[in-house]
Amino acid sequence: MDLSQFSLFRNDPQSAADVLEHALKGDMDAQFAAGLIYAEGRGVPIDLIQSFYWFSKAVAQGDKDAERLRVIVGSRMTEEEFQKAKHLVSAEERAGQWKSDRSSRH
Repeated sequence: MDLSQFSLFRNDPQSAADVLEHALKGDMDAQFAAGLIYAEGRGVPIDLIQSFYWFSKAVAQGDKDAERLRVIVGSRMTEEEFQKAKHLVSAEERAGQWKSDRSSRH
């Protein structure tokens, strides 16, 4: 996905929806962008759990930048948020919907 066409740094719900559509299809760059969108509340409410989830999806495909940002997001989460995010990620891993990624927030 060519992210240059999206206004990721504006509060634009349509751009966010377009990025999320591509992220759901497995596009690593869109998954990274989805992590940013949720971390910063760009077109969606801030949701650190979803941010961690999307960064984890990108990490599972080898995105090293997503790994660094996931650590930052994880450090800003409450313990309850972090446990919910880990549960969301592990539920998909168990369902076989992505490659296994065993890294933590730190």
